Amino acid sequence: MYESLLRFPTDLFSEFDRMQQEMERMFGALGMPTSIRAVARGFPAVNIGTTPKSIEVYAFAPGIDASRLEVSVDRGLLTIAGERPSELSEVAEKVSVYADERFSGSFKRVVSLPEDVDPSGIQARYRDGVLRISVPRSEAAQPKRIEIK
Repeated sequence: MYESLLRFPTDLFSEFDRMQQEMERMFGALGMPTSIRAVARGFPAVNIGTTPKSIEVYAFAPGIDASRLEVSVDRGLLTIAGERPSELSEVAEKVSVYADERFSGSFKRVVSLPEDVDPSGIQARYRDGVLRISVPRSEAAQPKRIEIK
């Protein structure tokens, strides 16, 4: 009768997925990620990498006018903010919309920067829908070769 309580599942993640599906069936997805292992993502999508001399941030924001983008740094937080106007508002009265998957409206992404960066040398360039932000590391954080005497 309670045989399932005596057995430990061999695949723990499949058991979590089964429980998540059961919860979604009972309560609805509530706008959360569809998998227990999914990570909530925002707009714009970002790729972040490091080099010995800088932190490189790529924000993918196609179809946005560069004048509507704002990049700022405050207390070690890099903020990318902006607005993408809706293209449907112009034709909403004439067309029935069945799907609207493209993000529109204001957005903000915040990236925590390491302590060894130099915020005074940040450069940002926007081209072909990609915002590239290069944050240099401070001179003290650069690798140095020590001469042996």
